[in-house]
Amino acid sequence: MSLPPAPALAVEELAPSSSEPFGLWGRAFRPFFLVLGLHASIAILWWVVAWTGGAPTPAWLAPMWWHGHEMVFGLAAAAIAGFLLTASPVWTGGPALTGRPLAALLALWVAGRVVFAVATVLPAWLVALVDFAFLPAVAVAALRTIWGSGQVRNYGVVGIVVVLAGANGAVHADALGVAPGLARTALRFAVDLLVILILEIGGRITPAFTQNALRQRGRTVVVRSWLWLNRLAIASAVATAVSASILGRSSPTGILGVIAGLSALARMAGWQSWQTRSDPLLWSLHAGSLWVVVGLLLAGASDLGVSIPSTVGLHALTVGAIGGTIIAVMTRVGIGHTGRPLVLPEGVVWCYVLVHLAALTRVAAPFVSGVEHRAVLLASALAWTCAFGLFTVRYWSILTMPRPDGRPG
Repeated sequence: MSLPPAPALAVEELAPSSSEPFGLWGRAFRPFFLVLGLHASIAILWWVVAWTGGAPTPAWLAPMWWHGHEMVFGLAAAAIAGFLLTASPVWTGGPALTGRPLAALLALWVAGRVVFAVATVLPAWLVALVDFAFLPAVAVAALRTIWGSGQVRNYGVVGIVVVLAGANGAVHADALGVAPGLARTALRFAVDLLVILILEIGGRITPAFTQNALRQRGRTVVVRSWLWLNRLAIASAVATAVSASILGRSSPTGILGVIAGLSALARMAGWQSWQTRSDPLLWSLHAGSLWVVVGLLLAGASDLGVSIPSTVGLHALTVGAIGGTIIAVMTRVGIGHTGRPLVLPEGVVWCYVLVHLAALTRVAAPFVSGVEHRAVLLASALAWTCAFGLFTVRYWSILTMPRPDGRPG
């Protein structure tokens, strides 16, 4: 499961093409990052209302799994589509998905969110059919760009999307009564797969972007990335995901998870993270990687029998690692890929602060009880909502208007 080298993932370096349309449908990151911001702002608020009994959730899918599904196969799936369908033309030189085909793919994602929102009044099979269709469509669109490029490694990325689609199908199989009890395992496996994706991509782009930025500032420090550590972190994370899906969370998954976490931490030792403290576009990427380390170690410790609720490590990975990485990538790609200087727009640093505050409070929530527990959960939800709401407001014009340099994309 190998991705292209770092320069090919530097999506802000996309080459121009005069045949591409301008504005919202110029590249996949534009509409998908925009709807992701809207969805992330609304979905958590909806979940809080449902959690407090103020709104119904589908009777055929446990409310907790409904929440997890929309975070993984709603929010994260949109992030994958926006990034992959923007980066794959850079990797291969193949055609980018733009215009009406891109609008049609977005409509399919929106349809999935709509049927889930009103799932209480729709047949379960219809919800499953509409929602499941999106990730296979993303895989086909990416394959269209990658096919014939001669870069075999890129097919592994499509494979990840296909496996994610399979996990989504397993959730629906539970909802349909075909495989009762499978949703929990499938959702956790999907989270683990997203973490593996962050380990792989983050291990390439974060040190590369850091070295480039430090070099441009005249700093002589060297950013190091050790291939064997990258492979160890990813291999142990893959082993954790596979063994957990087959054997459940237990001592073996705990050992593997701790190995993955320590390997991920060790590789960060060469990334010069402290040198990025004055550049939010950089330290936000490092912060997302650090949450991966924290989440893997907490989850591993819980599996080994340490008195840590299993949800602590899970939410460190979902809210902290996945949420933090998504917001870091969206804010960087949103300006770099629209022909703007790599300088964070005014006030957007609060997106990072609020997402990490949401992660910290959500991780802390299981350690408090009573009224304080509910207050901490509400604080986490509010911080998350404000983070993605602020992104949507500040990046609306950036993502919907033509590039200021007049080039397509």
